[in-house]
Amino acid sequence: MPNYMFAYHGGKKPESPEAGAEMMAQWQAWIEGLGAAAVNPGTPLGMSKTVSTDGVADDGGSNPLSGFSIVEADSMDAALEMAKSCPFVEMGTIEVAEMMKM
Repeated sequence: MPNYMFAYHGGKKPESPEAGAEMMAQWQAWIEGLGAAAVNPGTPLGMSKTVSTDGVADDGGSNPLSGFSIVEADSMDAALEMAKSCPFVEMGTIEVAEMMKM
């Protein structure tokens, strides 16, 4: 079965510690619900920099990456269904890409 990378874009800092705890509880329940399909539950990321021939930009680009996960799924459609159920979609977007075997 192929693996898929979920690249999380956007998001915002919780408005309070309680809101952060609720967000984390929703995230953990979602990951646990994926079971063995959650190959790597991932991690949040700090502000990124973008490297190009023009140099280094400090703003993370127009749609900064804020985290990632790796899941195993039968197909792109199955991976998309997993992503649609992720609580992160309430505050940002999830880009889904199949990880190619080399």
